[in-house]
Amino acid sequence: MELKGKVALVLGAIKGIGKDIGVALAQGGAVVALNYFDWEEGLDELKKVVAETGQDHLIIKTDLLKTEKIPGLIQQVVDHFGHLDILINNIERGGWPVVHGPYVQEQWDLEMETTLRAKRWVFDSALPHLKASGDGVVINFSSIAGIVGRAGPAGHVFNEGYAAANRGIAVLTETWARIGAPQVRVNEIMLGFVETRHGEKTWGWDLLSQEQKTSLIDHTLLNRTGTIEDVVKAVLFIIKDAPFMTGTVLRIDGGYVLGGENVAPMPKGVLF
Repeated sequence: MELKGKVALVLGAIKGIGKDIGVALAQGGAVVALNYFDWEEGLDELKKVVAETGQDHLIIKTDLLKTEKIPGLIQQVVDHFGHLDILINNIERGGWPVVHGPYVQEQWDLEMETTLRAKRWVFDSALPHLKASGDGVVINFSSIAGIVGRAGPAGHVFNEGYAAANRGIAVLTETWARIGAPQVRVNEIMLGFVETRHGEKTWGWDLLSQEQKTSLIDHTLLNRTGTIEDVVKAVLFIIKDAPFMTGTVLRIDGGYVLGGENVAPMPKGVLF
């Protein structure tokens, strides 16, 4: 897919990964609608960087937990740009035990409503327009929490509600790939520890001890956390260079899920 002339809706676009995806799509020739709700202090910076691309754009404030507002968001995008081709389903609730402490019901509900439910209602409202484009793309964002849960070094970072919600995203991705085909490709990017997403530049990361941070990095084969640029490159690959890929999970975690252990040398054996 060529980005020029395409219309993209990016959720969670006020800062970090969402903001940089929106800017990259605009720099590539797409026009973008950037949705946010909180982190209002980042709004001026968002306006500045997206304006510098020279592309037409919308910045829309919508509380996606109020599902009745979602059809209006999609309609506003379509009314302004005429159509919709790309949905970046980037919305979640953090899941940090070191930040949120022991579970209360409100925390559990926010995990499900934000990380899981909002994605579904946005997709449902956007689908007719994505199908009408004839070459639509959806990218769901998820976390390796759906695989590792509260095990090992990640136990300080992921709670079980966040992990359960993220495991559910894989089911949505596979189901939506069937529903969208053949006009819409639906894929998932599963993130490990990335700056602004359970890595550096987050409040939770700063609450971890140096020993806890080191244990997370030592468990990662590439011995580092990810960058926003790593994520943006994966997004652009799926949109531009993967026309035969749908229903797939692309894991960007530096090898955390595999663990940091090296492969042992092959022994000589006893048979000759």
